[in-house]
Amino acid sequence: MTRTAPAPSTADPIAELREWLADNWDPDLSVEEWWARLGSSGWAAPLLPVDCYGRGLNRSDALRVAQTITEFGALPAPMGMGIALVSPTIATHGTREQIERYIPDAVSGRLGWCQLFSEPGAGSDLAGLATRAVRDGDVWIVNGQKVWTSGGHLADLGMLLARTDPTVPKHQGITWFAFDMRQPGVEVRPLREMTGNTMFSEVFFTDAVVRDDARIGALNNGWTVANTTLLHERSGMGARSGGQVFLGARAGTVAGDLERRAGDFVRTPRSTSRAANDERRASPAATYIALAREFGKASDPVVRQRLAQAHILGEITRLNTERHKAIRAAGGDIPGIANFSKLLMGHILRHNRDLGAAILGARVTLHAYAAEHRDSLDDAPGGRAVQAVTAQVLSAQALPIFGGTDQIQRNIIGERVLGLPKEPGDLSRVPYNELPKNG
Repeated sequence: MTRTAPAPSTADPIAELREWLADNWDPDLSVEEWWARLGSSGWAAPLLPVDCYGRGLNRSDALRVAQTITEFGALPAPMGMGIALVSPTIATHGTREQIERYIPDAVSGRLGWCQLFSEPGAGSDLAGLATRAVRDGDVWIVNGQKVWTSGGHLADLGMLLARTDPTVPKHQGITWFAFDMRQPGVEVRPLREMTGNTMFSEVFFTDAVVRDDARIGALNNGWTVANTTLLHERSGMGARSGGQVFLGARAGTVAGDLERRAGDFVRTPRSTSRAANDERRASPAATYIALAREFGKASDPVVRQRLAQAHILGEITRLNTERHKAIRAAGGDIPGIANFSKLLMGHILRHNRDLGAAILGARVTLHAYAAEHRDSLDDAPGGRAVQAVTAQVLSAQALPIFGGTDQIQRNIIGERVLGLPKEPGDLSRVPYNELPKNG
């Protein structure tokens, strides 16, 4: 992918983006061709530094970029870990050669990524991971197991955390690798969720191989690199979506979407009244307000109170983003903002889960667990909007767990932000191979 240098910055990057889209969007391009064009311009991953295939924007403006691409009617940038997690991690810790090797294929969606972090015995205590990588010349031999691997069955590459020195304390003997998922010795078993989707997999390694030049960061310094990955993961989870909708094109060579026509993945927005558009922009609870009216619950005092709370929580998220933007622009930061934001978003999802169920009543239990059955629910009361709410009801339990549980976020805030003492019985100084193990 040839890098296209950004044009001179304007006061509002969105004006520049709209002009670029008018000149470059072509629905007859293949997905691969369009994403290469988007990625080389910096608009696919605008949070990244300019010299790392980005635009150097803050998160608030990056969300506006994603929304603008969708509103223009173009195919959005490839969603997933390549842009959100891999690229900023490698931009921070990788060598220049690694930046040029991995980031172009990530921001253009040519290769898809997954996250090989959690294990059956190392979820909340991620530093307790047991997957081993043993050096053999210029390569490392990997054995072990991962679980809850998002997109593992569609990934070309994975962010692998492996234990490379078991004789030091657990946080100090971990290394971060860019790992080839399509090689002998890697078995991927997809996991089906109660939503009907298959987002996660479990992965088994048997004498799999990763080259030493695919190591990101220093040997045994993977915990520091992983914390950069987790920071971006939590920041993304805590950020407001900005209206971007996943339109179906999937990154990587495995999914088979790269050769398809880009325009086929763009849905024509339904025409809505100006008043409806104004309301949607005015309230983060607009979807639930509309459903409450449709289902005759708009005058229910309990539902009205919950709608007001949904609006307030959404506004708090927006204002936190704007406050962080202003502080960053002045050269400062808000310690723990990613952890606070993830906690807040988990609370919002649980609140909206209960709000949606209160509005829909028994209708919330009508859910299609397979893609081929979802069209049959289009004509049911509420249509696709209700399907989205039902799916959210089923999936709301996930965010407070993955990416670090709510309890982990509170520990981080207490210890690292507020300076409170660590929990008693700290084992962080004990060598990994001397730690007590479950029978």
